[in-house]
Order: sequence, then structure tokens, then C-alpha cells
Amino acid sequence: MHSHQPRLGLLVIVSGPSGTGKTTLCRQVCDGVRAVFSVSCTTRAPRPGEVDGRDYFFLSEDDFLARVDRGELFEHARVHGRWYGTLKSHVFDNLRRGVDVFMDIDVQGAAQVRACQDELVRRCLTDIFVMPPGIGELRARLLGRATDSAEVVELRLRNAEAELRHWREYRYNLVSGERPRDEARFKAILEAERMRSSLVACGGDAW
Repeated sequence: MHSHQPRLGLLVIVSGPSGTGKTTLCRQVCDGVRAVFSVSCTTRAPRPGEVDGRDYFFLSEDDFLARVDRGELFEHARVHGRWYGTLKSHVFDNLRRGVDVFMDIDVQGAAQVRACQDELVRRCLTDIFVMPPGIGELRARLLGRATDSAEVVELRLRNAEAELRHWREYRYNLVSGERPRDEARFKAILEAERMRSSLVACGGDAW
């Protein structure tokens, strides 16, 4: 196959409970050229150090729901009492240019993406569920972040137990452990997925 044959980008859905390191894994491989991290919209308030447009697009609830009504969101869900969603334009434009798009979304959003009948999405989609080695370890990680109150940590743990019931719906399952090992396994999945024939962007004579 010709080395310069155009290819589509991968659409990589990454889900898992808060504290499993899934966002860090995505950012490790997103260089802004070959792969980009999909910036989600949210109605929650920014955490210390978060920047609008880099970490999230921080929207009011009215603005968010208006965008839903206009059909601008690829997927959306209410999580931890706040709305989250992904802009269609950001995802589709990158896939057509051969850029991999990583979406860190919850199990509700992932189900919406899988249900999408768009041919581009069906050709490019893969999904990975990152799960903790145990609830006790997950609680320790969440408390160690020191970004949420004890009440929020307990809410996230309850939500984690519900999310963990969905791990079999994903093509890949990565049990989080030591970060270097997690990163190596994550990159191995991506390298294999990038060789899929369904990502070839054009037909014709490839030899």
C-alpha cells in the first residue's frame, strides 16, 4: 500500500470513572497535529487552573440547551448534575483530515455515539473503558486529587459503581495501574487501530 495513501482519523471514545486517569492518557497522545483531544462543553463551573476553550467550553445552561436544540452537539448527557456535550464540527472536520479525535465522555455519551448511523462515525469509531483496580483505590485517588469536597467524592464513587456495569459494551478494557504501563498499553491499542482498513479514505489502486 502506498505510504501516502490518505486515511481518515480515528474517533476514540474513552470512558471510565473519575480518577482512573483516562483524561491524562488521552492528553499524552494528543500532539495537536496527528491527534487532538476533543474539548467538551459543560455547564459546570471551572476548577482552579482550568481555562475556557482549552479544558472545556464553559457554557450557561441556557446556552448549552440552545445548542442542543440547534443540533450543534454530537452527543450530550447530564452527569453529576451538570450538562456535558461535544460539538459536531470539531469532531467531523478532524476525522476527514485524517486527525484522530479523542473523546473523554461518560457511558451515556458513548452509547449515543455508538448509535450514530453516520458512515464516517461508523468507520472511524473505537472505544476504550478505563477502570480502576478497585473501589478502595479509586476513593484514595479521588481524595488525593484534593479538587472536590468529600460529598462530591462520594457522589463520584456512587456514579462509578453504576458506570462500571457498562464496561463490556466497549471494544477494549484497560484496568488502570501504574501510569507508565497504562500509557504503553493505551498506545498499543491505538497503533493497532490505526492500521484498520476501514480508515482508508479513498478507493482505487493503492499499490
